[in-house]
Amino acid sequence: MSLQQLRDQLRLPVISAPMFIVSQPALVIAQCTSGIVGSFPALNARPAEQLDQWLSDIQAALADYQQRHPDQQVAPFAVNLIVHPSNQRLEADLATLVRHRVRLVITSLHAPDKVVEAVHSYGGSVLHDVTTVRHAQRAIKAGVDGLILVSAGAGGHGGRLSPFALVNEVRTFYSGPLALAGAISHGGDIVAAQAMGADFAYMGTRFLAANEAHTDERYRRMLIEAQAADIVYTPLFTGVPGNYLAASIRDSGLDPDALPDQAPESLSLGDSGVKVWKDVLGAGQGVGSIQQCQPLGEIVSALEVEFEEAAARLTQRRVDE
Repeated sequence: MSLQQLRDQLRLPVISAPMFIVSQPALVIAQCTSGIVGSFPALNARPAEQLDQWLSDIQAALADYQQRHPDQQVAPFAVNLIVHPSNQRLEADLATLVRHRVRLVITSLHAPDKVVEAVHSYGGSVLHDVTTVRHAQRAIKAGVDGLILVSAGAGGHGGRLSPFALVNEVRTFYSGPLALAGAISHGGDIVAAQAMGADFAYMGTRFLAANEAHTDERYRRMLIEAQAADIVYTPLFTGVPGNYLAASIRDSGLDPDALPDQAPESLSLGDSGVKVWKDVLGAGQGVGSIQQCQPLGEIVSALEVEFEEAAARLTQRRVDE
């Protein structure tokens, strides 16, 4: 799928980030039928055999919706694969994605060479998320179709670099599709991401409190109450630096202002001890944009209004000058 083909299918240039536990078929379907790319981590389908059913259900629901609403934009969906060696399901999950010919695959946490080869075999596209320039260069060498630049402030496994620095440096050697992540939570942020040189905004936190999200009441309450200052960046829980809600860390019996320096020796997906994304909850620095729980469609509509208003302000400023 080319960049232009993807843009033409979207109401807004937005790709939803795949959120562990939270992103399940109901949210993905709502995102796609609202005109943005919906996504989910393959690991959310548990047991592993459930992945096949989820894909069938999502594909059938989107096809039915498009048939009933031929004039509306229905976006494609993406599935996230963790390609780190610790993911024992990778080979089986990839085979399931190939069987369903999933058009967009998002890869994370390791070089995606084998995934690229498999997905390209049926004409699919691979977007790889990176937090550094070195990782971007390695992903390009693997033949990915686009990069997701995960900059400072992004929820979950976020990076350290300013989005300005990361986009600018990557654009010195890469002209392909870029999605930008990092506290993007407002329609104006989407305009800003494009102005910086990105093609798409990569958003997760704004959707955490959507009615369709698989988010429990404790999580929703913390999201509504939190501001950017309530986000803690630490590698403690998985071995990879990430952003988490301070209130959830406190509820787990730890002091978010005095966390141990010792991180796990190897990547952990939260299968022992404190469970990440169940006990310790992820969110990005854009969490202050969440004021209430509401349907996903209303969130996208608000983003669209914010996007258009921001674009109009820029246009008017140029006219005034």
